[in-house]
Amino acid sequence: MANYIDGFVFPILQKNLNAYRDVAEKVAEIWKEYGALAYFEYVGDDLTLEGTRSFMDVLEAKEDEVIVFGWVVFPSKEVRDLANKQVPEDLRMTTLVAPLTQPERLIFNASRMVYGGFQALVKSNE
Repeated sequence: MANYIDGFVFPILQKNLNAYRDVAEKVAEIWKEYGALAYFEYVGDDLTLEGTRSFMDVLEAKEDEVIVFGWVVFPSKEVRDLANKQVPEDLRMTTLVAPLTQPERLIFNASRMVYGGFQALVKSNE
């Protein structure tokens, strides 16, 4: 169970989802070039369970927003740490991500993202 993951959750305007997906598909390939084994992003579909807080509530999402939940799998924390240093310096990332974060065209607001690195606790593939 040596794999290590970075996990993240954030709200995004429904109308910006396709533009975001186009960028995320390219970003996923860059992460894999720097050592990620896999890259996943999913859009919330069924976000309520009685007796629990929903992602919508926790992230204070608005009616016109959807929740994106994703994770990146690495072979180890060391590979992840190195990738987290290298990926932001890759010029392709600047080209891809900068337009999404410009105030006049804000598609992705990193200040509303919840993020963390996780080591394996339970792993059941079968």
